[in-house]
Amino acid sequence: MDESRDHAGDNMGKMLQFMLPVATQIQQEVVKAYGFSCNEEGVLKFACLVKSYKDQDPEIVSLSRKLKAPFLPPMTLPPSGSASGGGVAAS
Repeated sequence: MDESRDHAGDNMGKMLQFMLPVATQIQQEVVKAYGFSCNEEGVLKFACLVKSYKDQDPEIVSLSRKLKAPFLPPMTLPPSGSASGGGVAAS
């Protein structure tokens, strides 16, 4: 995983290209221990189940963020109300 992260740097496209397959392999082995299929479908079912519990348990939200952090580069959002051109023009 560290090798994939080093190769990708802060480039989101490279992170998806190099880290996602490694992360998926790791997740497949982990979810298998909890009764899910040891394939992409098992990982997706697990992810959907976790997502469904986020509204019910703040600890799941926290753990989910901690799990995602190593795979996603830090992102900053533009300040709200910025003139980025993405809004609808008044007529």
